[in-house]
Amino acid sequence: MAEISLEVSRRENSGKGVARKLRQNGQIPAVVYGGHRDPVAITVDRKSVSELIQKSEHGIRSIFLLKMAGTEQQRHAMIKDIQINPMSRKMTHIDFVRVVMDEAVRVTVPVHVVGVAAGVKNGGGLLDWQVRELHVECLPNAIPDQIDIDVTALDGHDYYRISDLKLPEGVKVLDDPDRVVVGVTHAKAEPVAETEAAAAEPEVVAKKGKAEE
Repeated sequence: MAEISLEVSRRENSGKGVARKLRQNGQIPAVVYGGHRDPVAITVDRKSVSELIQKSEHGIRSIFLLKMAGTEQQRHAMIKDIQINPMSRKMTHIDFVRVVMDEAVRVTVPVHVVGVAAGVKNGGGLLDWQVRELHVECLPNAIPDQIDIDVTALDGHDYYRISDLKLPEGVKVLDDPDRVVVGVTHAKAEPVAETEAAAAEPEVVAKKGKAEE
């Protein structure tokens, strides 16, 4: 996984007012934690971090080398969480987690389905994609961008479990190995409603009186 340098600044003050002013000036409040050290409040330039994420081959899963402005301090870190304003769709806060390059980390990695299952293409089945992300453990530089699953050979009622996946070297999945990731099923026919004996209530014929008899 590629390393990307990002300059950050220490954030001395906190509070909603301070955060609002930072965002108005194109800065994002952030926190760096983990790595056996105390959390540190920082700020990052919104435009810079956005461009780095978009241009990087690994996107949000990139390893950043955070360089503290005006000092020689630097630290590897990854993005743990990003808060987004639902209206403007702009980043409002970032959580970074420190990374020690020779210590394993636990992250989530997306599952990517490749190909068209034979049971879908030829048998009219449905692709039942149950697991979209996997929890994995590995060294920081071995984090995969995604786990590919080729479903071409799957026929009706076939499936792949987590234990069937081909993982990159050094990557360990933490989820239940017996859990089904993807398979081919058939649509269940809707039960046919029983036809009512009669659409309307039976007509009641009144008994004739003696006079009419």
